[in-house]
This record gives sequence, C-alpha cells and structure tokens, in this order.
Amino acid sequence: MQTDHANSPKGEMKEMGFLDHLEELRWRLLKILFSVIVFTIICFMVSDYFIELLLKPSKMLQPDMTVQVLKVQGMLMLKFGVALVMGMVISIPVIAYQFWAFVAPGLYADEKRWGPLLVISVSLFFLVGVAFAYYVLVPFAIKFLTAIGSPDVKKNISINYYAKFVMQMLVASGLIFQMPIASFILTKMDLITPAFLRKSWRYAVIIILILAAFITPPDPVSMILMGVPLFFLYELSIVVSRFASGKEKTDSDQEHLEG
Repeated sequence: MQTDHANSPKGEMKEMGFLDHLEELRWRLLKILFSVIVFTIICFMVSDYFIELLLKPSKMLQPDMTVQVLKVQGMLMLKFGVALVMGMVISIPVIAYQFWAFVAPGLYADEKRWGPLLVISVSLFFLVGVAFAYYVLVPFAIKFLTAIGSPDVKKNISINYYAKFVMQMLVASGLIFQMPIASFILTKMDLITPAFLRKSWRYAVIIILILAAFITPPDPVSMILMGVPLFFLYELSIVVSRFASGKEKTDSDQEHLEG
C-alpha cells in the first residue's frame, strides 16, 4: 500500500540512504562554496570601502597612530583577506538556509515551520554581535592597547595585522551572539533543558569569563564589557530554551520537581 507522505508525521520526503545523504550534503556544501566565492569577488571589487570601515575606529580614537604596508604584496593580500571574510559574512543567510534545508526532511511538520525564523535569527544575531564589537569592543581595545607604552614610541602598525585583529573581534563577537539560536536548536534536539541551563549557571559564569578573556584585551574592564552581554545572552538562552521546550513552568515549579 502506498504511503501518504503528506499526512505522515515526518514530512513529505521518502527515506534516504546513507549515500544519498552524502550526495545531498555535497550539493549543499557546493552551493555554500559558490555563494562565498561570488560574494568574495563582489566584495573584492569594493574592498577599499570595507578597509576604510575597519580603519575608522583607529582614525577617531588615535589620530597619531599610523598604519602602513610592510610588504610589496601587502595591500593585495589585505584586500583579498577582507573580501574573503566579508564574502563569508554575507553568505551567512545562505549557509543557515542550506543547513536547514539539509536537516528539514528529517523533522516533524511542526518543527519545519521554524526554519525561516531561524535563518533570519542567525543573520540578525550575527549582525548585532558584529555591531556591538565594532562600536564598543574594537574602539575600547584600540584605545587601551595603543595607550600602553612610551609617548616617544611612534605608533606605526602594520595594516595587515590591524585588519586581522579587528576582523577577528568582529567575527568572534558575531559567533558568540549565536548563543540563543544554539539554545533553541539544542533544546529542540532534547540535548538541554531550561532547568539544566538554570542549574548550570555557575559553570556558565566561568565559561563566559574565559570567552571574554579570549576575545578582549587582557584587562578587567574590557572583560566586563564583553562579559555583560554574554551574561545577558545566557539569560536570553534560558528564556529561548523554555520557549523551545513548549513548557510553561516557572522556575519555582522546576525547582520543586527537581527536589
């Protein structure tokens, strides 16, 4: 008897074999690679604009700081590096969609409806993280690090090292801001629960401080600047996990059940 896939709880696609899954994954990865290449080429043509954006914080905070090219091919490598990073960043919606399209056939119908919202949320949270790093973390880091040393020492910095430093902070901040999205997905996979996140807050504090120390310069003030949004994101992740679990329990109810 023919199966009515439209009414089946697992969706409309028939079961795929292991090799079929690998072939599907290969095509998804090729589409992601194609997107990154196309956007990288486009960004390379306007890379001077992105380089100016990266240099803007240094010009505003440290007018006496000079960035310079130390290699003959320095500017070419810089333009390519900036274009590649921007190509990957702009491709984030494509990456999120391809990942979702790969796992969607194995989800229930009520789970598939979260796909478009997750793709939008991944892109939005990444942009918020990048904006936070660009307007808060990067200016403070530049001001703090360039203030160290003797006033007689000229601040001549390689533009390649400077751009790499700024882009690392921007991308790292954007990835860390994916914490609520990860919480939603892991909760849907039954790997974590709101009660588990609430109960593990002590360990979360340690991990958050370690992450803040890796992203920011090694001083207490910059760690606090990164730690505060990380604590907020963790609390938001608990709320998102509670929403994803579909349970309307209060913290007191959860504690009572755990007891």
